[in-house]
Amino acid sequence: MSASHLNPFPWILRLLTLMAFACLSGPAAAQHPVRGECEGPAGVCAGSPPVSAFALIVADDPTVVLTDPGDYPGLLRAAQDLRNDLDRIAGVTAGAEITHLRRVDSRGMAVMAGVLGRNHDIDRLAAEGRLDVSGVAGEWEAYVQQVVDNPAPGIERALVIAGSDMRGAIFGIYDLSERMGVSPWHWWADVPIERRSDLYVTEGRRAERPHVRYRGIFLNNENPALLGWVNETYGGFNHRFYGDVFELILRLRGNYLWSAMWGKAFYDDDAMNPVTAEAMGVVVGTTHHEPMLRAHIEWERYGMGEWDYRANQDNLQRFWREGLTRLARHQTPVVLGMRGDGDEAMSDETEVELLERIVADQRAIIEEVTGRPAHETPQMWALYKEVQDYYDAGMSVPDDVMILFANDNWGNIRRVPQPGETREGGFGMYYHFDYVGGPRNYKWINTTQIARTWEQMNIAAAFGADQLWLVNVGDLKPMELPISHFLTQAWNPAAMTQGVMEGFTRGWAAQQFGEQHADDIAALLTGYTNYNSRRKPEMVGPDTYSLVNFGEADRILAEWDALAELANAVRERLDPAYDDAFVQLVWYPVIAAGNLNRLHIETARNRLYAAQGRAAANASADAVRAAFERSHELDRIYEEDVADGKWVHMMAQTRISYTYWQQPEEDVLPDLETVNPVRGAVLGVAVEGDERAWPGADGAPALPVFYRHGRQTRHIDLFDRGGSPARYTLAASAPWVRLSDTQGRGDGRVAVSIDWDAAPEGEASAVISVTGPDRSVIEIAVTAVNPDIAPSEGAFVEADGFIAMEAAHFARAMDGEGVAWRTVPDLGRTLSSVTLFPPTAEAVTPGGESPRLEYDLHLLEAGEVEVQVTLSPTLDFKAQGGLRYAISIGDEAPQIINMHLDESEATWERNVGDNSVVHTSRHTVEAGPQVLRLWMVDTGPVFQRIVIARDDLPQTYLGPPQSWRAE
Repeated sequence: MSASHLNPFPWILRLLTLMAFACLSGPAAAQHPVRGECEGPAGVCAGSPPVSAFALIVADDPTVVLTDPGDYPGLLRAAQDLRNDLDRIAGVTAGAEITHLRRVDSRGMAVMAGVLGRNHDIDRLAAEGRLDVSGVAGEWEAYVQQVVDNPAPGIERALVIAGSDMRGAIFGIYDLSERMGVSPWHWWADVPIERRSDLYVTEGRRAERPHVRYRGIFLNNENPALLGWVNETYGGFNHRFYGDVFELILRLRGNYLWSAMWGKAFYDDDAMNPVTAEAMGVVVGTTHHEPMLRAHIEWERYGMGEWDYRANQDNLQRFWREGLTRLARHQTPVVLGMRGDGDEAMSDETEVELLERIVADQRAIIEEVTGRPAHETPQMWALYKEVQDYYDAGMSVPDDVMILFANDNWGNIRRVPQPGETREGGFGMYYHFDYVGGPRNYKWINTTQIARTWEQMNIAAAFGADQLWLVNVGDLKPMELPISHFLTQAWNPAAMTQGVMEGFTRGWAAQQFGEQHADDIAALLTGYTNYNSRRKPEMVGPDTYSLVNFGEADRILAEWDALAELANAVRERLDPAYDDAFVQLVWYPVIAAGNLNRLHIETARNRLYAAQGRAAANASADAVRAAFERSHELDRIYEEDVADGKWVHMMAQTRISYTYWQQPEEDVLPDLETVNPVRGAVLGVAVEGDERAWPGADGAPALPVFYRHGRQTRHIDLFDRGGSPARYTLAASAPWVRLSDTQGRGDGRVAVSIDWDAAPEGEASAVISVTGPDRSVIEIAVTAVNPDIAPSEGAFVEADGFIAMEAAHFARAMDGEGVAWRTVPDLGRTLSSVTLFPPTAEAVTPGGESPRLEYDLHLLEAGEVEVQVTLSPTLDFKAQGGLRYAISIGDEAPQIINMHLDESEATWERNVGDNSVVHTSRHTVEAGPQVLRLWMVDTGPVFQRIVIARDDLPQTYLGPPQSWRAE
């Protein structure tokens, strides 16, 4: 890494990828479909420019970039980035600087970039009415791009980029760079740049402004990964590091940062940190538990006495007063309030009067230091964790203070403004992609479905929490995709429609890697995220997935193996220039997360096999050891092989063998069992659905009951308990029982199925006899249920004692006035989810023709059943005593279910750990065709799947597979 790169003030020569399609609308066609099309005003296209177009590059010759020397430093820096981007795209050695002269290229063209009020030529064009600044001038961070003929003497045509303020102009510049094909992640993910000989901008005007005022990220929980990388690369969390972070934020059209805070102080560690932020235009604040612009570590460095306002008010006020002196030079909303020392609660009680006094005193300090009324300084009160209790208890804060709501650290919004609730300071939302705390840390890799972020932040926007959107991104690096999505939605929440969200990942893949493999790469990104979101990798263990029921563990491994196969195939086909980026963004998360799941499942297999006396337990132990070593090797590849070792330490986060919420100091190989095989050939038998093995276990083995409309195969495991392979034969007592094999030697699995045309009607029994090498026989019971029914088309048919349905597979969706059901793909643990829009719709009484989902069923027997509805762990964000839905079967009255009757910490930990919540109800049903109705009561519940069960189901993590549906 060159010294010039590490300094944000010498113009940074870093760039990126052009998309592999000829007509480039950059964010529009790729990650920001809402931002215009190539054919539209100021669209960016490659190829031979038409006569009416403005040429950015012609025959490898990029146009010049003109600025005003009196413009803001941040604007001048971004303009230089644009010039460098043009050079790299054209294949020219980067180094040409922006100019303040009216110099043009050989075609008489130039890009003119500046801030209204700071650029003489741009101001003149606006005054003459030749540059349309309507909707831009006077707005927050707005910009316009417009091609203007003869804008100044000696210039035939110019693409004018004008901002209402410095950040607006910067966003206009980086918007153009992105649409030219330069990814915001060009340096942070090593995405290569594709050359273009010709690039042009169509005629017309393009103007935009953000709809959320502050949009940013929080670097947090940064030890050991980000800490190690920053120390190795920059020598600490200094202005060189933050300069690179600021550029990324600005290229993503964000403007706000909470800096790394574990033993670090942005304003104190490097005097150039805030200077760099101010020059580049990024607002840097302190976190939810660091009031008055003082980092927590600064109290350890300079504080006197206890962090206790009752006991140490004078010293705390002095400490805060010193922090407020920074406001004279740097813009940022000031955090008010006070939490306990070390990101803890201030006290065991909700002391409203004390906190109100603290806030009043802090505002007095603001007035004293600034010499202005407190309301003229932006302030926020962060309702993080227990602080929300003060808000719920009615604590009053001045109307000009922004209320920053938060999620529960696990992706679920806790509270939003109530309908009609407004305040001068507005409302914001603090979200998480990373967390340290209960029920367990999750820090290693991306686990966030963008569909969930979209759904939750859509709620925030709908209820008016749109003043600040901030997301905790941990080490930053593993979160590239969700960061891009979050900040794109923050720019214009209304433009991030469901359709745009559903195409986002594919567009993002095209932006980083081109069009050719975008579909496959999007499938990989979505696939690994969905699988990781089922349960955070740090929470997966040997007991997560069932080895014996419904083939769950093997199905999980098969899914990861399929992703790995695709990832390897795409990597093989990709241009080698993309390999560094592909490994970071796609290949490593797929392979490493799949390997982690294999490690835990093989650990479970080792322990089960050992309990059954299988000699193969030792091979499973070897597989665990291999996966453990593979984990370290994958980290080494990421840190040493990618980009010549650029990302050293970045995968240092431990993830294996947690014992409680806090991370282990190092990854630990799980405890494994060893089996000493007996002498000779000794056969063991196990059956699906049972952890026991025969001979030796009590009772006789029996396969799960076969139903004509249920799972069509079951299996029998034949295995060696001895040191020599055992021979075996199998025979069924009835001709309608089919066996995939009737003899074998050594470990084997025999599939059992039923010939339903030959099986007796009703319930029938048979026996499978297994004969071992010593002529001993083990008899396995087989039961088959062949009902005489004719289910109607589309009906889910009961079998195996249950019906399981994905919520998205309803027969009919009945909307209501002003409210509609929507299926959201890739939201939830197993397929998709269904919820109601808009989230602000008022509650209804269920019944009659009110909004509902209907599912057609065919039940085999009358009697009592339990309905289990799996939902996303949505919280009572409306503060109404719980979100509700209703359910009924047949003609019964709807039963109203309150999702939030149990809000204990233990229940919350289980729900967020499972990334789901299951609510049950009891119903009396008749045999035959029935309709299950899922009724709207409140908006907010997110439905994932429904299971109707007569008895306790076999234990699995994801639940039984979906039932057969009549065609």
